[in-house]
Amino acid sequence: MNHLINEKSPYLLQHAANPVDWYPWCTEAFERAAKEDKPVFLSIGYSTCHWCHVMAHESFEDEEVALVLNRDYICIKVDREERPDIDAVYMAVCQAMNRSGGWPLTVIMTPDQKPFFTATYLPKKQRSGYAGLMDVLEKVAAVWKYNRGEALRVGNVIREFLNENYGKKKEPETSAEPDKMLLHSAVQLFVKQFDGRWGGFGPAPKFPIPHNLLFLMRYAVLENQSYAMKMAEDTLEAMAKGGIHDQIGGGFSRYSTDEKWLVPHFEKMLYDNALLAMAYLKAFRITGKTVYRDTAGRTLDYVLRELTGPEGEFFCGQDADSDGVEGKYYVFTPEEVCRVLGQEDGQEFCRIYDITEKGNFEGRSIPNRIGAGLASDRGNKDGNGMETPVWQPWLADEARLQGLYEYRLKRTSLHKDDKVILSWNGWMTMAFALAARILGDDRYLQAAADNVNFVRNHMTGEGGRLWHRWRDGDAAHAGQLDDYAVWGLALFELYQVTLDPDYLKEAVFYTGQMINLFEDGEAGGYFMTASDAEALIARPKETYDGAVPSGNSAAAVLLEETAACTGEMRYREAADRQIRFLTDVVREYPMGCSMSLIALTQALYPWKMLICVSAGQKFPEELTALLKKQEIPNLTVLHKTAANSRRLAEVLPFTAEYPVPAEGAVYYLCRDGMCLAPETELEKLKNFGQRFFAFKK
Repeated sequence: MNHLINEKSPYLLQHAANPVDWYPWCTEAFERAAKEDKPVFLSIGYSTCHWCHVMAHESFEDEEVALVLNRDYICIKVDREERPDIDAVYMAVCQAMNRSGGWPLTVIMTPDQKPFFTATYLPKKQRSGYAGLMDVLEKVAAVWKYNRGEALRVGNVIREFLNENYGKKKEPETSAEPDKMLLHSAVQLFVKQFDGRWGGFGPAPKFPIPHNLLFLMRYAVLENQSYAMKMAEDTLEAMAKGGIHDQIGGGFSRYSTDEKWLVPHFEKMLYDNALLAMAYLKAFRITGKTVYRDTAGRTLDYVLRELTGPEGEFFCGQDADSDGVEGKYYVFTPEEVCRVLGQEDGQEFCRIYDITEKGNFEGRSIPNRIGAGLASDRGNKDGNGMETPVWQPWLADEARLQGLYEYRLKRTSLHKDDKVILSWNGWMTMAFALAARILGDDRYLQAAADNVNFVRNHMTGEGGRLWHRWRDGDAAHAGQLDDYAVWGLALFELYQVTLDPDYLKEAVFYTGQMINLFEDGEAGGYFMTASDAEALIARPKETYDGAVPSGNSAAAVLLEETAACTGEMRYREAADRQIRFLTDVVREYPMGCSMSLIALTQALYPWKMLICVSAGQKFPEELTALLKKQEIPNLTVLHKTAANSRRLAEVLPFTAEYPVPAEGAVYYLCRDGMCLAPETELEKLKNFGQRFFAFKK
C-alpha cells in the first residue's frame, strides 16, 4: 500500500494499492521532491470518472509505468471533488497550454508547484491521436536533467499568467453597468445554438446544463417571451424521453454522446440531478404539464433511494461502469425483459421503451421513450403517415419498472462515491425545498431539513465556518466560495417553504461570512478560497459556469436575495459590486454565464416583497395555494406571528414595526421601495396581484 491508504476519498482509496508510490496533496510530498531534486507528477480525477479508470488500469496499475514514475518523480493524487481549488488552478493551466481540458488531468511541475507540462488522458504507449505516457515520462525526465532552465522558465511564465489573470483589476467603465440588452443578446445567442429538432444547444456531445434552462424560463416569464420557453421545454421534454434519463430507476446521467439524448455517458452526479430537478419543477409550475412534475419526482425519488445517507447527507454520485464495462448496469435485451416480466408484459414493455434485438448501444438496448409524443402530439403523423404514439406517464408502467429495477440491482452493481460535498448538498437541498413548495410532498421537506441538520452537526466548525467535504465521520478541507454561496441559497429556499426565521438567520449569516472571507476588494469578484486558506501558486477566481454554476455567479444570486430581503446597505452595495464585476464577464461569453444572467434579472427587474402578518401560527392555506401555482421571479415572502416575531426581528429588524392582528391576517405588499396599502382580504390581493407582480418597470 502507498501513502493513500489512510485517506477518506473513495478516488484516492481506489489507488491505494497501485504500485505507484502515490502521496495525497501534502507538504511532505513537495519537501521530498525538493530534497531528492525530482519533478512532481500530479494526477487529478474523481471516483466516477470513466477515463480515470481507463488510465488507472492501463498505467497506474502497471509495474513498468510505476517503475519509471517512482524512479524519476514524486507522485501526487488529488480528488478534484475534494480539492476543487487545486483542480481549478491546474485545469486553467491545461486549458491555457492545450486549448482544452478534462479528466484525468495530468500535470508535471517543479517542487515549488510551478507546472511546465499538462495533458489529460494518456495511454501507456503512443497510439493514434494520443501521446504515450511512457514516452512523456522519459522525455520530461530528460528535460529535467539536461534542460531544466526551460522547464523553470515555463513554470515561472505560467505562474505569472495565473496571478495576473485572477487578480487583474479592471478600470471602472460605463460598460460595467448592466442593462437588459445583455439579457436579450444572450437569448439570441441561445436561439442561434438551439437544436430545433432534438432540443439542447450545439452539436453532440450534449450536456444538460440545467442553469441555461432555468435562465431561459425565468426570462420567458419576465418578458412574456414564448420562444425562450419553447427552447427550454423542447430540451426538457427530449431529455425526459431519452436514454440520458434512467427510464427504469429515475435520475439523469452526466451527458449524451449523441444529438438526441439517447446514449449517455452513464455516470450519475448529484449536482446534475439537483439542478435538473429544479428545472423540471419550475417548468411544471409555469406550464402545469405533468411530464415535468413526473420527471422531477422520479429524479428526487432516485436521490432519496440511492444517494441519501442515514443522517440525511447526500452522496456525490454513481459510476458509469459495472464490472469494468461502461453502461452494463443500464442496458437490456428483449429476452431479459421477457424473462423478468413474462412474455406478454415483456413484449409490451419492449415496444414502449425501444428494446430491440438489434439494440441501440453495443448490441443491447438503452430504454428510452424518444419515439413517444406528448399528449399535445395526439393525432400528429410521422414521415410514414403513422400516428405518433401518445406519451403514457411512468405511473402506467410502475409495476413493470419496479420489476426491472429490482432485477437490475441483482444483476450487477454500481460503485457509489459516498463523499459528502457541501455545495452539492446545497443544490440538492434547494431542489427538495422547491419540490416541497411546489408539489406539497412532506417527504421532500423532510429531506431538505434533515440535510440542514446534518451540515449543522457534521460540517460546521468553530465560528460557524463550513467544511467542504465529509466522509466516514471525518470533515475536512475548508469550505470554499461555492460552499458558502450555495449553502446560503439553500437556506433561503428552505425558509421560503417553512417560513422558519432560523433558516433566514443562517442564510444572512453565511452571506456575511462569504463577503468577509472571499471578496477581492481590489479587483472585484470573489476568490474561490478563503483569505486564510492554504496558499497555492495562484488564488483561483472562477467566473464561468460549467456543469455547476461558478461560485461567483452563485454568490451574485445570494447577494441579491440577501439585499432584497434585509434591505441593509451593506448587502445592497456588495450585490451591486458583484453585478458590475460579472457584467463584463457576461459580455465576453453570455452562454457560459447563465447563473450570472439569472443574477442580472434579479438586479434589473423589480423585486417584490409580500409580508403576511397573521394572528395564527400557520401561513394562510389559500395564500400557499395561490403562490404554489404561480412562478413569480424576484419575490420574497415573509411571515410574522406573535410566536416568531422576536426571532424574525433579530434578522430583519424592520419587521418589528408590523403589528400582529387580533384575528385573521394582514398582507403588506412592497415593490422597489414602494409599499401599497395593507390588505386583509385575499381576493383583493388576487385582484391587483397581476398589476402588482408585473415585471417591467
